[in-house]
Amino acid sequence: MKNNNWYVITGAPHSGKTSVVKLLEKRGYRVMYETARIYIDQEIEKGRIIEDIRKNELEFQKGILDLKIDIENNLPKDEVIFFDRAIPDSGAYYELCGLTGDKYLEDAIGKCEYKKVFLFELLPYKKDYARTESEKQQKKLQVLLEKSYKKFNSPLVKVPKMNSKKDRLAFILDNL
Repeated sequence: MKNNNWYVITGAPHSGKTSVVKLLEKRGYRVMYETARIYIDQEIEKGRIIEDIRKNELEFQKGILDLKIDIENNLPKDEVIFFDRAIPDSGAYYELCGLTGDKYLEDAIGKCEYKKVFLFELLPYKKDYARTESEKQQKKLQVLLEKSYKKFNSPLVKVPKMNSKKDRLAFILDNL
């Protein structure tokens, strides 16, 4: 039995995760938006530019991981919460960037626990200000995310491409 009521919405960039998370929030669910984007926005507010923020990939990934750990350590375990990505996503990103063997990351991932993980299938590739991954990296990341989450006892549910984000929302709610 899981020690929390937390669900993860994951998938490669631009797979529709955040759109569905916003719909969950409109329905009254507590959500935690993507930590990487929060981290980037915080750094931009300090006057940094994206190229500077991403210059040292290990520092960037550790900054995101630290923020994820802090967030998860301070959330109520009995409340239903949906995460737009979670700590195990960092494992996939570390591997994508060639950063392996990080004991801090491995320890963090080893302590993770989620009620269920929803892996969104890929949608057509798009780029924005915070994302630097190529289409090839997007596809590789999808494989790495699935690999990262399969290491847990948390059930992994693949969310297929559908006609609308509302259909995906209904799929998730039907599979809680």
